[in-house]
Amino acid sequence: MKVFKKIFDLRNYLHSSSNTVGCVPTMGNIHDGHLSLVKLAKENCDSAITTIFVNPMQFGPNEDFSGYPRTLDQDIEKLEKNGCDIVFCPSIDEIYPNNQEVTIALPKISRRLEGRFRPSLFSGVATVVTKLFNIVSPDVAIFGKKDYQQLAIIKMLVKQLCMNVKIISGETIRDEDGLALSSRNRYLDKAEREIAPQLNVVIREIKESLEKKDTNYVAMEYEAGQILSRKGWDVDYVVIRTQNGLLRPSENDKELVVLGAAKLGQTRLIDNVEVFV
Repeated sequence: MKVFKKIFDLRNYLHSSSNTVGCVPTMGNIHDGHLSLVKLAKENCDSAITTIFVNPMQFGPNEDFSGYPRTLDQDIEKLEKNGCDIVFCPSIDEIYPNNQEVTIALPKISRRLEGRFRPSLFSGVATVVTKLFNIVSPDVAIFGKKDYQQLAIIKMLVKQLCMNVKIISGETIRDEDGLALSSRNRYLDKAEREIAPQLNVVIREIKESLEKKDTNYVAMEYEAGQILSRKGWDVDYVVIRTQNGLLRPSENDKELVVLGAAKLGQTRLIDNVEVFV
């Protein structure tokens, strides 16, 4: 496996090969969710490249940029054991050598849900993803469904800016108790970890109701939020939206997604589940 830290060196290496390339952008602290995306990259392309970059542009002033887990040596070892071909782990100065004045103007979808609570998130994501695509020129890029809104925005970005890359989505990987794998799970203490799967439980309860043709969306959202609040969560949202566009659904919409975000102690968790009715 090759490891690169400089854009120039990575580009030279990639230009010397005729292999198709699948790119998995990450912020590191690699877990089985990331590795499942690497597997998809390998299934769809000759070579898999994982980028590891904790992107300062997508963190707000009071978020966890400084404390975000950085485990590069362990990440490289895991990726090599799981068949990754290339790791690109640039410094901040390599990606942002100057003040980043050029950014992407994002659609309305970016201001809802996660965008409402983390205003700088999607501008930062769109900027760094555009840079990574320009650096790597991948044939395919793989993103997980756990970050459902991010995935939707990246698909729009690629389509509307005519980027020559195919976006493939990977299913959310979970622990045995249903908790979606996330690098931020390590922030949870023992007691919090025991109750963390509750977010997934209430989301799946809504899914079951939707599958029984219940269309009282507002009541379901409210009750889910109340359940979590009574159990000590600080709830940002639990909502039902259309898969296409993340809009409020009508009774005629058949492809839905239930999304939730809530804090447990100091740890903010997100989750979602698709529903077909």
